[in-house]
Amino acid sequence: MNEVDDAILEFYSDLGEVGGKRVALPPTAVKRHLTDELKSLDKSLSTYSRRMNKLEERGLLESPFKEGSYYRITDKGLAYLAGELDASDLKE
Repeated sequence: MNEVDDAILEFYSDLGEVGGKRVALPPTAVKRHLTDELKSLDKSLSTYSRRMNKLEERGLLESPFKEGSYYRITDKGLAYLAGELDASDLKE
């Protein structure tokens, strides 16, 4: 886990829900918001994509759609942000 991972999870956590479902967005939208809007974490799109894939592998994000690379935060991701789950407990 690193600063990009934490920023991604916090971004998704702040999005909340629409119609009872957590919002799912692609890496491009996350990168644009964090890099262009907030002027923080100036990383490449490939960095965001890689990190989001890793977060999915660890169960902190999920892809709700069969096609495309859209992600949303999971209960496990929210537990991590709340300090209820330690990074050492996550599978590599």
